Amino acid sequence: MRTSSPLPDRLTGCLMGGAVGDALGAPVEGLGLDQIRERYGTTGLSDYVEGSYGVGAITDETQLTLRTADALLRAHMRARDKGIEGAALGMVQASYLEWLNHQMPSASLEKEEVGPGFGGAALRARRGYGAATVDALRAASARVERRWVPLGTPKAPINNSKGCAAVVRVAPCGFLTVSPAKAFDLGSEVAALTHGHRTAHLAAGTLAATVWGLVRDEPLESALETAREELEGRTGHEEVSSALDKAVAVAERGIPEARDLAELGDGWTSEEALAVAMCVALSAEAVLAREPSRHFSRGVADVGEHCLPLAVNHSGDSDTIGAICGGLIGARYGSHAFPGHWQSALEVRDEVIRLAADCALEFGPHPPSDQRYGGVHHTWFRHH
Repeated sequence: MRTSSPLPDRLTGCLMGGAVGDALGAPVEGLGLDQIRERYGTTGLSDYVEGSYGVGAITDETQLTLRTADALLRAHMRARDKGIEGAALGMVQASYLEWLNHQMPSASLEKEEVGPGFGGAALRARRGYGAATVDALRAASARVERRWVPLGTPKAPINNSKGCAAVVRVAPCGFLTVSPAKAFDLGSEVAALTHGHRTAHLAAGTLAATVWGLVRDEPLESALETAREELEGRTGHEEVSSALDKAVAVAERGIPEARDLAELGDGWTSEEALAVAMCVALSAEAVLAREPSRHFSRGVADVGEHCLPLAVNHSGDSDTIGAICGGLIGARYGSHAFPGHWQSALEVRDEVIRLAADCALEFGPHPPSDQRYGGVHHTWFRHH
């Protein structure tokens, strides 16, 4: 039965799983499957390895996902305190611009402080970036006096890109809204800040709406069905719908292998990344059904331990697919879906746990409030 508020451990699981999948896949991003197997054996990568940024290190995928969550949390606080909504997209864009400052300090952008509850060296370090994302943010930064006004929107696209960076960062859009339809819209709008293609918007909306159901205790099949109902009511949905049709068909054949996932594409575009990640996440139920005794003896850690290597041992954008898949699995099963040694070795573990706990408070049934004067409690404001 769907819960009225997001379950705290599902929020932790979603953010943790996204970061773990990113860190697991980053060292093999862009490698062909044959290259991966040559380096790591016939079964491919099965644990963290040394990459460009270290072992258990994240990339820009996680940096921007956590910024999305933090900005939406602060926007929700503002709306509760002032009774004025509508600032969320501007606050997300401002946080992305602050991220751009750290990636390109020579860009001469105004620095937007994000708040004392967010930060850490790994979240500000240079960890790669997509050209479409940076170009769009540069364009937004040119209007310094209007930096709270979103430049790219679904109705006024900023470019024609449908790169996977549009979808990978929007899972937190499913945390706070009142319905899957609202989550879909918010995910689409956040994607549109940097990517203008309709397919990118709709893939992002579908992910956000799916996460909305998962963190409220819906099974993945049910949450995806609801998200797809929203998708198919939007113009231009055919490309995303077709990619998801293929993903579901592959998953229905049983636990997929690398050659099965290759049928869905390399994951460089939004619809392909969503399809590959969704296919692997759908197979999680089959993993549990295959060995139900392990489900109870080890918890659901088998799910992440099996599915995430499958997601990242893939010719293409391994860290993006791993991040999306990890977010879905974590939103469905919680943080225990991932082995403890993956979590403990993740460089942003503390930041993820703290941010997820804050999201659970703010988006839960009893957010910190001032009982005497109304609005947000002053200590909560100081924290953020």
